[in-house]
Amino acid sequence: MGPPSSSGFYVSRAVAVLLAGLAAALLLALAVLAALYGQCARDPSSEMQHRGGPGAAPVPPRKQKEQPPTPKPGPARKPAVAATPSDWRPPGPWDQLRLPPWLVPLHYELELWPRLQPDQLSAPALRFTGRVNITVRCIVSTARLLLHSLLLDCDSAEVRGPLSPVTGDATIGRVPVNDVWFALDMEYMVLELGEALQPGSRYKLQLSFSGPVYQDTWEGLFLNLYTDQGERRALLASHMEPTFARYVFPCFDEPALKATFSITIIHHSSYVALSNMPRLGQSEKEDVNGSKWTVTTFYTTPLMPTYLVAFVICDCDHVNRTERGQEISIWARKDAIANGYADFALNITGPIFSFLEDLFNISYPLPKTDIIALPTFDKRAMENWGLLMFDESLLLLQPEDQLTEKKTVISSIVSHEIGHQWFGNMVTMAWWNNLWLNEGFASYFEFEIINHFNPKFPRNEVFFTNILYGVLKEDHALVFRAVSMKAENFTETGEINEIFDLFTYNKGASMARMLSSFLSESLFISALKSYLKIFSFSNAEQDDLWRHFQMAIDDQGKILLPATVKSIMDSWTHQSGFPVITLNVSTGVMKQEPFYLGKVKNQTLLTHNDTWIVPILWIKNGTTQSLVWLDNSSKVFPEMQVSDSEHDWVILNLNMTGYYRVNYDKLGWKKLNQQLEKDPKAIPVIHRLQLIDDAFSLSKNNYIEIETALDLTKYLAEEDEIIVWHAVLLNLVTRDLISNVNNYDIYPLLKKYLLKRLMSIWNTYSTIIRENVATLQDDYLALMSLEELFRTACWLGLEDCLQLSRELFRNWVTHPENEIPYPIRNVILCYGIALGNEKEWDFLLSIYNNKTKEEERMQLAYAMGCSKDPWILNRYMEYAIATSPFTFNETNIIQVVAESEVGRYIAKDFLVNNWQAVSERFIASEGLMNSLNFLGSLRP
Repeated sequence: MGPPSSSGFYVSRAVAVLLAGLAAALLLALAVLAALYGQCARDPSSEMQHRGGPGAAPVPPRKQKEQPPTPKPGPARKPAVAATPSDWRPPGPWDQLRLPPWLVPLHYELELWPRLQPDQLSAPALRFTGRVNITVRCIVSTARLLLHSLLLDCDSAEVRGPLSPVTGDATIGRVPVNDVWFALDMEYMVLELGEALQPGSRYKLQLSFSGPVYQDTWEGLFLNLYTDQGERRALLASHMEPTFARYVFPCFDEPALKATFSITIIHHSSYVALSNMPRLGQSEKEDVNGSKWTVTTFYTTPLMPTYLVAFVICDCDHVNRTERGQEISIWARKDAIANGYADFALNITGPIFSFLEDLFNISYPLPKTDIIALPTFDKRAMENWGLLMFDESLLLLQPEDQLTEKKTVISSIVSHEIGHQWFGNMVTMAWWNNLWLNEGFASYFEFEIINHFNPKFPRNEVFFTNILYGVLKEDHALVFRAVSMKAENFTETGEINEIFDLFTYNKGASMARMLSSFLSESLFISALKSYLKIFSFSNAEQDDLWRHFQMAIDDQGKILLPATVKSIMDSWTHQSGFPVITLNVSTGVMKQEPFYLGKVKNQTLLTHNDTWIVPILWIKNGTTQSLVWLDNSSKVFPEMQVSDSEHDWVILNLNMTGYYRVNYDKLGWKKLNQQLEKDPKAIPVIHRLQLIDDAFSLSKNNYIEIETALDLTKYLAEEDEIIVWHAVLLNLVTRDLISNVNNYDIYPLLKKYLLKRLMSIWNTYSTIIRENVATLQDDYLALMSLEELFRTACWLGLEDCLQLSRELFRNWVTHPENEIPYPIRNVILCYGIALGNEKEWDFLLSIYNNKTKEEERMQLAYAMGCSKDPWILNRYMEYAIATSPFTFNETNIIQVVAESEVGRYIAKDFLVNNWQAVSERFIASEGLMNSLNFLGSLRP
């Protein structure tokens, strides 16, 4: 599955305090609502990327992979096939999360018939019927069968067998099925048999079933409604990972229970059916009403888990090419194909496959790959074997995307999903507790693939920004989330969905990168070749991976390790958090300690007994040194001592390949600060990033004084790398600082300090924006960093920034074809409104009403909250609760208004004066729970 992202809304402390006067009324209303809805409310997943200071520019939240919504209840079940509540049945294997080891599936013959017709798109409840024949081998004698099924109606169930060992499917007999019932809490279908199955024999389970097609979620079999060529259209697609195959057909829905699949799809003749394998044949079928349907059959798949089963029924077009005999097709809306939006993805896909085939010396085993751009797909992307699925926003490249990070994003996500064809599809983790074996390695190889095709790509800096920065902010000793977990710790299906998170993806990728760094890339790849070859079409545990790395180590004598690969890596994957490595450059003493949020001196309550076996790659005076290991709580390295020379300095964690933060004694920090002020370029960019991020994180959490971190910013007038400035601004100009800045004397001091150092980098990029912004189209780091630079410069009141905002905004208003450069669009829209009047605001509202893309509408809605005119902001909130033309809940608009310096007071008065109308909208609104979360956050 594609990498996770984050979103949400941020409500500053200042807003909460200033709205405290409303707290009593809010709490009275919330008390009743919370009693009814408290167990359903979701916590906001992350803060809105949004500044709350003077004229701050809001940023639309990113999409996030949400927890699966509660499935819609299915129709009433027949009494003979009933759900049996847990308190009505005796304890048994149906109370366990894992299937009992009684049966092993060998082959599925699956037929699905969704009743989707192009002239019935408004049908209120679309359903499908299906049949599945599952050939199984009995391992343990049993008269009771368990397999997964959720919200499906079972119309018939038969067990035939044992199958003849000579003639294959020819059956010797039939096993009576006395009863079928469902254990819904663990999502099982239970078949009670009249006699026991015999170990070693094969049987065929024959099941007929029906179920719902989902329209408001992306699990199981779901419907997409969209517009193409000016017409309303629909497509059906599936998403099975991790445990949604059971929503579509009864199955043994665990990753180790691999089988082959022969799939048949019955569909309307105007649609195309796609599945994992190429089409085998087509025929015609007539239903009871005399309507004709097309029956499409597909070739049998290789061995694979149920979560990779995939199908699509659509009226899409495609472009295709052949790569080493494999046909690659990109499917999308006909408009998108005709306009060439799929061409970029098509052109990179084949070479990525070829690169990985050559890298691992293992050919891709399927004869074709279909990749489809779904109009909406909240899961972002999915690696189904032979039929990859993407949200179209992450696959299609449009002309207006040239000045965005879109090209790199598409390349990364396509690389990630193709990487899964080896890590996940070919070799699958034995169970979900080691999901990182799939997602961590797919995430790591994103960067290796992009770097292969673009050697100048700044992969260390991008890996830090996209991977390390986020997970190091979330990880700590008491987070109690290891990369590899014990399978027995999982007790509910929902817990499986929760591990698709930063720790699995980002920390998992960091583990792979660290392993590669201390083994060497050649040894790393050699071990992976062996691992992939041995476990192809099978499953692996984490220890299997370590074993193959150990074999590679044992076969050579150049690289020596202080312990086995298993001992080293288990110290990282089996415990939460990461270490802080502290070096005393005067004595050469290095020590490790767990990283805590808000470290307390001499703390005794917070215990973390384990240590890590830490690889230390390091540089001294700009020269790379030999690898050393910190395999105890402390150790002396005399070679790391520095002299009194101002040219003598040491940096640990070369290229930030180790998953830890680095601290130094006062002399160590002083030497680095001196070097930065004298010649910052002697320290590589990645390490200037590292020094800033480590120092501010350590100071925030009481490991060092804030003055130590601030000293590192003195040289910034000479810093010409915008990605370093991006790190500085994220750490120095924080939300809390901005929200509370008007209550203190910090703002003028910070303004003077930063503007003095900011001018050089500002002049560089403001000139580019004015003269030739197109030169930035391939500069990924600049594209992702510009917004922060512009937002801060305007927030600090830099006149040139405010003037440029006026120019770009007015030029766009006068000549709409002159688009505001995308990287700074949010900032310019916000300051265009903040520096304008009613005319500019009304113009933005008219543009908003004519936009259809959600992302664009949200940008505009946030920008309209930047006005500094109280009456305009008050009118804006009146629109929100009266006419509500906005795509997101009106309480969010009140929230946006409250985030600005002027708006927080306007929002408070508005809520006091309009509480009845607002509360009525809450109760009538579909966004009730989000509203409750927002209102709850306003408590003082």
